[in-house]
Amino acid sequence: MKRMINPYRPFPKWERAILVASALLLLNAATTTVFAQQKPWAAPKEAQIIKNPLQGNNSALVDGKKLYTTNCAPCHGDKGRGDGPAAQALIPKPADHSSALVQSETDGSLFWKLSEGRNPMPGYKKILTEQQRWELINYIRTLAKTPKK
Repeated sequence: MKRMINPYRPFPKWERAILVASALLLLNAATTTVFAQQKPWAAPKEAQIIKNPLQGNNSALVDGKKLYTTNCAPCHGDKGRGDGPAAQALIPKPADHSSALVQSETDGSLFWKLSEGRNPMPGYKKILTEQQRWELINYIRTLAKTPKK
């Protein structure tokens, strides 16, 4: 007599182990593919030399902070360290705006990145005005890590 397969019976331990191992291998392959596709994010040379029209405008910082809290902090965190509540689910992880790497970029480069976006970060060219994007750049500059005394 032919044995019938019962779809409701629990899997034996060895079958569960194979299923879990297979799932982990697929997840690892997918994650590796995503990371392999992420190249360093560099702004074009013509964007890097754009000058910030609001540089030194301290009144723009108030508006920049409001914009940052609303648009950037969910992923980048209140202090810009890339540790916002939504950051855990994102690949790649959000940039640390307080880092020397981000702070060493030109205002034009940051403006271009903010405007264009790169998955998972949206481009803000159609969401925020040019002035608002420059206000954000000015605020990001205030997030630089200060050396410990």
